[in-house]
Amino acid sequence: MKKLLFCLFTVIASLQLSYGQGTANLVDYVNPLMGTQSKFSLSAGNTYPAIALPWGMNFWMPQTGKMGDGWAYMYDAEKIRGFKQTHQPSPWINDYGQFAIMPITGKLKIDEESRASWFSHKAETVKPHYYKVYLADYDVTTEIAPTERAAQFRITFPKADTSYVLLDAFDRGSYVKVLPKERKIIGYTTKNSGGVPANFKNYFVLVFDKPFTFSSAFHGKTLAKDTLEISAAHVGAVVGFKTKRGEQVGIKVASSFISPEQAELNLQRELGNDSFDATKSKGEQAWNTELSRIKVEGDNIDQIRTFYSCLYRVLLFPRKFYEMDKANKVVHYSPYNGEVRPGYMFTDNGFWDTFRAVFPFFTLMYPTLNSHIMEGLANAYDESGFLPEWASPGHRDCMIGSNSASLIADSYIKGIRGYDINKLYEAILKNTQNAGPVSSVGRFGHEYYHELGYVPYDVKINENAARTLEYAYADFCIAQLAKELKKPQSEVDLYLKRSQNYKNLFDPETKWMRGKNKDGKFQSPFNPFKWGDAFTEGNSIHYTWSVFQDVKGLINLVGGREAFVQKLDTVFTLPPVFDDSYYGFPIHEIREMQIMNMGNYAHGNQPIQHMIYLYNYAGAPNKAQYWTRQVMKRLYQATPDGYCGDEDNGQTSAWYVFSSLGFYPVTPGTTQYVIGSPLFKKATLTMEDGKKFTIDAPASSESNLYIQSAKLNGKAYDKTYLEHADIQKGGSVQFDLTGKPSKSWGTKPEAVPFSLTK
Repeated sequence: MKKLLFCLFTVIASLQLSYGQGTANLVDYVNPLMGTQSKFSLSAGNTYPAIALPWGMNFWMPQTGKMGDGWAYMYDAEKIRGFKQTHQPSPWINDYGQFAIMPITGKLKIDEESRASWFSHKAETVKPHYYKVYLADYDVTTEIAPTERAAQFRITFPKADTSYVLLDAFDRGSYVKVLPKERKIIGYTTKNSGGVPANFKNYFVLVFDKPFTFSSAFHGKTLAKDTLEISAAHVGAVVGFKTKRGEQVGIKVASSFISPEQAELNLQRELGNDSFDATKSKGEQAWNTELSRIKVEGDNIDQIRTFYSCLYRVLLFPRKFYEMDKANKVVHYSPYNGEVRPGYMFTDNGFWDTFRAVFPFFTLMYPTLNSHIMEGLANAYDESGFLPEWASPGHRDCMIGSNSASLIADSYIKGIRGYDINKLYEAILKNTQNAGPVSSVGRFGHEYYHELGYVPYDVKINENAARTLEYAYADFCIAQLAKELKKPQSEVDLYLKRSQNYKNLFDPETKWMRGKNKDGKFQSPFNPFKWGDAFTEGNSIHYTWSVFQDVKGLINLVGGREAFVQKLDTVFTLPPVFDDSYYGFPIHEIREMQIMNMGNYAHGNQPIQHMIYLYNYAGAPNKAQYWTRQVMKRLYQATPDGYCGDEDNGQTSAWYVFSSLGFYPVTPGTTQYVIGSPLFKKATLTMEDGKKFTIDAPASSESNLYIQSAKLNGKAYDKTYLEHADIQKGGSVQFDLTGKPSKSWGTKPEAVPFSLTK
């Protein structure tokens, strides 16, 4: 009987694990603390726990860092200074439109240093839709439940005559007004890190469910006597209550970039008469709805947690930077010209990172959202004269390339409509001919690129080789879009020709990409291990593979399939040596490569993340299968130090999401996904129209990672890629996985993915 019961419990446990997602809350698998154990010198993600709804206009976070510090929440911190409404996409870009709420008991403490309270992760609950923490110094528990543009706080106080809630509107210009009769605080903050018009404000409104026994405004560290309204460089407000032990104070808070009236409207529309628990429940439902679009099944709970934690991050950015007016029409405050305009706007995204996998994920799983994002790009072009490349909330001078072309081409070529593609095409062409208001917008060095076919090393344009490679890929995307739009053949041919400009930087002697001077001679001396300089946050060993559009052409330059495979192998077999002389110290991306024990492979930064899949193009798909599994196993965990570098706006997470499903979008702007090694025994993708596509790999395990054979909808399948249309229309792909590399599956020349060179 005991044996029978043991077997029964084992079966039940296995079912709960392998299909734990069938009835469970998928949100319970998400760890928003993944990647928060980071610092300036070493990133384990550079994330913060975003308490938010998918793509929400506002996020909330516990603030452990000083006001203005990009590392606003650090896992190893001991104290919380406040609970901040944040719009930060990255610590390097920092925040804008932020303000904080902090409960206090006993003696009133205003400034952030003195008011900070000790806390412990043991008394902290962190979920995408819900945050709870015990503030030890005040014997107070704070809970947060967000909506897209609002949130509810529930604060549980001890017995105290002096229980307070402090609103800090931060420095660089702020305003508050306390309205005791309405149990309300209103105001605005202008704090930002750039990328905003002169009239930028984030208007907020807080409504309490209890009358105040104390109320005051403050400026700096000083209470403002006899006034409840104040405007200065740094202001805030404090309201007080006399509380019994366990008494709860509720706060409904909302904000708007448009007006105080719109903030009130956002509060009423998104919170209304809902209780805290109702808002929390709606948030949980919203996350479960999105997370359940992909259901994975397997016998490793850690992999399931890592998958959904990564999926959560993919679904955070870009931010919905729009609101609904009184007539329920979509409107937005323009972060480019300061006007209120109709239509969609999205922000907080660096396309240099996210063109690779985040936006291809949206074209696959969220075509309607993608269409809205495209409309937002057209609006940004109307309002600023250029397409954004790194927006937060307006143009920011960060990174390189003109990767908006990739987003737009990928969207249209995959059949997504509902936006002005002709306006976007016009904007793309303008990008090719102009430098924008900041060096990351338009094309810095475009004159040289058009004249010489590359951006020279010796004309004082940094990261010139990387720019050339990325411009060439963008030109491929333009050619693809021009064909789709039936533009003149001469126009198509121009951009196809420019897409071959990568060849101008290939050094036949070293067989690495190399900076080239204006006179046509390669830069000298040349060290392929040198980070920066001619490249962006990487070296030649990382950037040589940035020929997304023509891998076969690159194979030919290297010397054929066998030589290409050997060169790919070299990335992993080389020691993690580096030359940091361009920066003067090992930047965190260098250190992250060095300590991961994967040679010179630098997965913690984006330029090389597609490289492993290039084995497929050279007839060695088993090596792609091996290395994708190694990266998933060794470099990702749903823990505070769970990433191997920057988790930039979902890109490093999107790599895991795609790769664990068994395929990856190496070349956005085409309709193919390159096959790796599916991690889960089964994964079910539900398309936007309800069709389902399943990936079956029942033998998948840590050792069974090599594809021996495959079937697409029941028919033998030998190609090393999947077509977008085959996934979209529903069906299934089955993989037979074993522990030995196959010498035959996917190795034939006709099995390789798309490349311009046939």
